Amino acid sequence: MAQAQTTSDEILNCARSLILEGGYNGFSYADIANVVGIRNASIHHHFPSKSDLVRTLVVQYRREAEAGLAELERRVSDPLARLRAYAGYWETCITDATAPFCVCALLATQIPVLPEEVAVEVRGHFRALSAWLASVLERGAKQGSLRLTGTAKAEAEVFMAAVHGGMLSARAYGDPKIFAVVIRPLLKRLAP
Repeated sequence: MAQAQTTSDEILNCARSLILEGGYNGFSYADIANVVGIRNASIHHHFPSKSDLVRTLVVQYRREAEAGLAELERRVSDPLARLRAYAGYWETCITDATAPFCVCALLATQIPVLPEEVAVEVRGHFRALSAWLASVLERGAKQGSLRLTGTAKAEAEVFMAAVHGGMLSARAYGDPKIFAVVIRPLLKRLAP
């Protein structure tokens, strides 16, 4: 049986949607209060400041991402298939608009204006994702299932940048198919 959402969960979900639509400075507590149907004071009770709210959201997002990557590790053993599944997850999310952009990638574009406690969490997401990608790439190279042209770490950064760039291009063109146009050649290049 699914657990009922708490007010805190509703606030976080609303904030996530608003961040994806307009970034960190694109929403206020009044916007959340309007959507969730509560008073600003109630939001302040759960999250005293906007930076507290967004930091909590990013921490939650990072946990979800880590759980998703761990599940991918359990479900898919081949490194190339793992990278395809990761890219496929984003392709589906962009196509059906369930998650058209990575929250941390979007917030990374705003690092200069983010509170430091939020920026630290965003950078942490990038470091964790890069480390996971590097480990997948390294294992694949050792097994002969992936062909790298640089170090696993460098290839991880390229792969991560391509995924995030594909999201950005899909959004800029208003065409979810652009994501695959960006990612598929990279996956093809990595295949032996």
